Amino acid sequence: MGPKEVELILVKEQNGVQFTSTTLVAPTPTQTHPSGEEERETWGKKIDFLLSVIGFAVDLANVWRFPYLCYKNGGGAFLVPYLFFMVIAGMPLFYMELALGQYNREGAAGVWKICPIFKGVGFTVILISLYVGFYYNVIISWALFYLFSSFTSELPWVHCNNTWNSPNCSDWADNSSVSDIYKSTPAQEYFERGVLHIQDSNGINDLGRPRWQLTSCLAVVIVLLYFSLWKGVKTSGKVVWITATMPYVVLTVLLLRGVTLPGAIDGIKAYLSVDFLRLCDPKVWIEAATQICFSLGVGFGVLIAFSSYNKFSNNCYRDAIITTSINSLTSFFSGFVVFSFLGYMSYKHNVALDKVARDGAGLVFVIYPEAIATLPGSSVWAVIFFIMLLTLGIDSAMGGMESVITGLIDEFKFLHKHRELFTLFIVVSTFLISLFCVTNGGMYVFTLLDHFAAGTSILFGVLIEAIGIAWFYGVDRFSDDIEEMIGQRPGLYWRLCWKFVSPCFLLFMVVVSFATFNPPNYGTYMFPPWANMVGWCLAISSMSMVPLYAIYKLCTLPGKFCDDNTVFYLMGIFHFFFTQLHHWLVV
Repeated sequence: MGPKEVELILVKEQNGVQFTSTTLVAPTPTQTHPSGEEERETWGKKIDFLLSVIGFAVDLANVWRFPYLCYKNGGGAFLVPYLFFMVIAGMPLFYMELALGQYNREGAAGVWKICPIFKGVGFTVILISLYVGFYYNVIISWALFYLFSSFTSELPWVHCNNTWNSPNCSDWADNSSVSDIYKSTPAQEYFERGVLHIQDSNGINDLGRPRWQLTSCLAVVIVLLYFSLWKGVKTSGKVVWITATMPYVVLTVLLLRGVTLPGAIDGIKAYLSVDFLRLCDPKVWIEAATQICFSLGVGFGVLIAFSSYNKFSNNCYRDAIITTSINSLTSFFSGFVVFSFLGYMSYKHNVALDKVARDGAGLVFVIYPEAIATLPGSSVWAVIFFIMLLTLGIDSAMGGMESVITGLIDEFKFLHKHRELFTLFIVVSTFLISLFCVTNGGMYVFTLLDHFAAGTSILFGVLIEAIGIAWFYGVDRFSDDIEEMIGQRPGLYWRLCWKFVSPCFLLFMVVVSFATFNPPNYGTYMFPPWANMVGWCLAISSMSMVPLYAIYKLCTLPGKFCDDNTVFYLMGIFHFFFTQLHHWLVV
């Protein structure tokens, strides 16, 4: 029997005497977590959760990064290291985060009630998600700008007779210009000079004012994000029905159009050509491992936040297998779309595929728009393509913002009652910082943030997360938690990956990240030393949350944390990491 409430009812007053009646009333039943905590809000439907995770994990990098890596690193042979790292690290870490969030019903920081001294890693990933939002929303605003510019009879990046064009602008028809580093195409100049206006800046120390066109597009993106997130998963779970499914429709339409173009088959053959000798190059394996680390979205706190809204008995194991598989298949599928058009560009301009194949923003904002501009009905195809980019970006941005919002309101409970206002505060703050990226020199700020905000720091965060779960909380206890949820204990393979394979893999990636570090650059522009210092301060600010919170915890709550040796182990880890960091910086 649960606790009873006494209900006192005043019946009447007669001759100065009050007559009352009392009854015992059972309280309204509420769903509770097995630990005794109140059940939190859950997704409206299971498919809302799956679409949200897929929408977050499948982002712009699936289109502009993976296909190029596959082509550059041995074609189909690149799938060998990619799938290998997916199985030994990607899937186990993805599964771990889903289970961690679902069992503990908290955001990225709150889940560490299982081992409080590691709560700093929760704040690390929250900060990283916030930093990424500063520049990721700018990419979406570029896509929106291109979308608005596509509603014309002639696309603005077709010719060199526009006000923003320089004397160096040259159409692809002049094949000799391809090998001339001083020549640029109309599409390239439209992006750099017509959209970014980078010609009006001398570098990161000469930013100028925010451009009103991009600022307006950025404001629209922020408004879309706010109204997608302000009510929690009840609203965001409905938005992803469009944003997570639309890219697949558009990719399929573009593929059907792309394979009919001359040269498309040659492009696809180049994409799939197998060169197993490339597997002897360590760089291929490193790039495959790096792609796995960043493509699945592990370490941003998003998977923890999303899964915390699942029902306690949800089968998170099945979800992990489904979503990671869809993510990898989407990357592979998008390669057919990209290289069908790249093959067409190579054929049309009679140049080698190497001359047109590239990754990053240059692919989706220069090469692809240029290919689309040569098609009949180019404006329609441009609108379709940039709608796809918009939807690819918006649900990934939603995931990052949800990680920040959920992580903080779960940590500071008083914010639960003011989610709408707190969401507004987060998105407006993000908008204000992002204004630096829409100035004339905004591309330099964007490049700096992209280089430092979520590189080494995200790998470090996931490493500490994996160590905390596997070695301090304990794989056995973590497996017991999963069995309590889904009725099935993780197999030996998963437990070995969590305890040994994944931590070793992540440690290797952290070391490689430091060893292969190169200062950022944009084209021929090299950033000044103070800019690199600011970038490192940004990266260290998030990583430092781990030792700072551990020190705070040791000072305020002395005693045991998970087991007697935790403090000594943790200090040893911190000492090793920062000794290596200091050594690298000195060298």
